[in-house]
Amino acid sequence: MVKSRMFGGNGMLYPIVAFASCVAFIYLSFGDLWINIHGDGKWSFVERNGTQFVVDGMPFYFNGWNSYWMMDHAADEFRRGKVREMLQTGARMGLTVCRTWAFNDGEYNALQITPGRFDERVFRALDYVIAESRRYGIRLMLCLVNNLQAYGGKTQYVKWAWEEGVGLSSSNDSFFYDPSIRRYFKHYIKTVLTRRNTLTGIEYRDDPTIFGWELINEPRCMTDKSGDTLQDWIEEMSTFIKEIDRNHLLTVGLEGFYGPKSRKRSTVNPEIWASDVGTDFIRNSNLSTIDFASVHIYPDHWTHNPDFEYKLRFVSKWMISHIEDGDKELKKPVMFTEFGLSTENPDFTPAQRERFYKVILDIMYKSAVKNKSGAGSLVWQFLVEGMEDSNDDFGIIPWKRQSTYQLFAEHSCRLARIQGALSTQLYYLRKLCTLRK
Repeated sequence: MVKSRMFGGNGMLYPIVAFASCVAFIYLSFGDLWINIHGDGKWSFVERNGTQFVVDGMPFYFNGWNSYWMMDHAADEFRRGKVREMLQTGARMGLTVCRTWAFNDGEYNALQITPGRFDERVFRALDYVIAESRRYGIRLMLCLVNNLQAYGGKTQYVKWAWEEGVGLSSSNDSFFYDPSIRRYFKHYIKTVLTRRNTLTGIEYRDDPTIFGWELINEPRCMTDKSGDTLQDWIEEMSTFIKEIDRNHLLTVGLEGFYGPKSRKRSTVNPEIWASDVGTDFIRNSNLSTIDFASVHIYPDHWTHNPDFEYKLRFVSKWMISHIEDGDKELKKPVMFTEFGLSTENPDFTPAQRERFYKVILDIMYKSAVKNKSGAGSLVWQFLVEGMEDSNDDFGIIPWKRQSTYQLFAEHSCRLARIQGALSTQLYYLRKLCTLRK
C-alpha cells in the first residue's frame, strides 16, 4: 500500500498494477506448466538398447496409464478440459506415458470419415492432445486401429470395402488380407505419421512427445488359427511404417497369448482357447521391424476360475514368463500396455483391486532393479469426474481413493530413484518424489 501511494503521483500506478496482476494470474494459473516447458529443455526420442528403453542413453523404466478417449473429448470444446485435467493429474502422480487412440473410423467425431477422407476438426483435436501432453511431460503411445468394433475398428474398414463393391469378404478378418483394405489402412497410416501439428508445427513422425506407435489394439484373426494371416499383415504394415518413420518405436498391440506351436500354450496361457485366436506372442513380436513386445493382463476376463488368489498367481506367472521371453528369446523390451480388474466380479472390492495392482507394480519394480526387459506398465483406465459415458468396468478416477493414488505415485518415485533420475526428470516428478523422500 505504501508503494502504491508513492507511484500514484506520477500516473504509473495503474499500468504497473495491471501488469503485475496479469503476471500473477499467469503464474498462479499456469506456473507448473511454465516450469515444465522451459525447465526441461529439448526432448529426445525414446530409443531401444537391447532389452531396455533408453532416453539420452539412460535406461527408461516408466509408470503410466490408458485414457483412450482423449482425441474424442478434445474434438468437442465443452469436453476438451477433461484432457488437460487428466494429463495434469497423471503428471502429478509421476506418470510419464499415456496410451490413447489415434483413430476413430466412421463414428461420432470420426477422424477418418470414409477411406482417405479426414475431418480436420478432429485432426486438430489430436494435435491438441499431443501438444498438451508435451506441456505436462507425458509421452504418448498412439494406437492406429482397433480389432474391436469400438471407434470403428477393423469392422468399419471391411464395411467400407463391402459398400464400395471391392471387398473380398464380409468377414471382419478380411481386414488382414483384403488388398483394398490394406491400401485403405496404409493411406491412413501415412496420413497420420506425416501430419504436421497445427499447434507445434512438428510432423508427428518427428515429434519425440510420441513414445511410439501401436499397430492395432488386441489383434485376433479367428479364421486362421495358424497365425499366418496375421503374421503377414504385421510384417507388411510394420515395414511400411518403418519406411515412413525411423524415429519412433513400434509394437504390435498383442494381448500376449502363446500360439498353437508354443510350448507355453498349455502352461502359461490362461485357458486352452487362447492358443487358437490367430496370434503368437513370440512369433509376432520377433520381427526386426517390431521394436518391443506388448502384453495385456485381464485374468477375470480370460479365465473361468473365480478365485481371486488364483488370479493373483496367474498374474505373477504371466508377467514373469513374458519378461523372461523379452530377456532370453526376443531380446527386446516388454511393455504391459493394459491391465485391470473388473468391478463386475461378484466378490469385487477396491482393496482387492489394489492388491491386484500392487502385484503388477512390484514385478515391474523388480524388473527395473535388475535391468530386465519388463520396462513399463499402463493401467486401464484412468478418467476424471463427469465421464460416465467413457467408463467401463475397469475405469477409475485415481484421486477418489487416496490409497490407490498413493500406490501409483509411490511406484513412480521408486522407479525414478533407482534410475537416479530425480535430478533430471520432469518438474512434476521431481516435485512429487522430493516430497516423498
